Amino acid sequence: MSNFNQNNPGFTPSVSREQLDQGLRAYMLKVYNYMGLGLAFTALIVLYMSSNVELMITIAGGPMKWVLFAGILGLGWFSPKLIFSGNPILAHGAFWLYAGLWGAMISPMVASFLLADQSILIFQALAYTVVAFAGMSLFGYTTKKNLSGLGTFFTMAFIGIIAVSFLNLFFFQSDWFSVIVSCGVILLISGITAYETQMIKRMYYQGGPVTEKAIFGAFMLYGSFITLFIHILSIMGFMSRD
Repeated sequence: MSNFNQNNPGFTPSVSREQLDQGLRAYMLKVYNYMGLGLAFTALIVLYMSSNVELMITIAGGPMKWVLFAGILGLGWFSPKLIFSGNPILAHGAFWLYAGLWGAMISPMVASFLLADQSILIFQALAYTVVAFAGMSLFGYTTKKNLSGLGTFFTMAFIGIIAVSFLNLFFFQSDWFSVIVSCGVILLISGITAYETQMIKRMYYQGGPVTEKAIFGAFMLYGSFITLFIHILSIMGFMSRD
């Protein structure tokens, strides 16, 4: 017990293992609750945008999509400073803005399936995403293996995939290449989900403000979930073509 508390200086020796376990479960539940609410907010944005065809055309065919993309990347990069600024309003604002930007970003893609009477693919992709995400997050939560060493690899690999995606977008413009990239993203994000979950769990034992850590954890897992969904849906859409 003493070794445990020495390795986790955020807690005092008076805190029992049972109390820590209960606190951890409550903390992780808060993380997933925030994430679920963020996804629900994204769905509402998508539904609203789907009813405004002109706005979606503006996003899909103009520079607006790059503004949204830059906003998402910028929030992702500065999220630690924003969420751990000590200002709860700023922390919540960053999370909900992130979810809203993603909703606006993916609305043309989702709407294209709705207009093509392929809404079943959206629900199937969502179901596959839930299964894949839940499995990898559970693995990250329960595994005894330290996944922190994979953080640098995941970061570099993800940057590489983004670079390759841009090459295909501007030069190759190959649908099959896009499918290959999507498969790579799915595998990579699955690993990142496990890594992030383990990191979120370890953050709890460091002590400090639980709510801010829960928002930050939800922020990370939300990004992984939505990225999985996009690429699974993209593959399913490609495979459904005649």
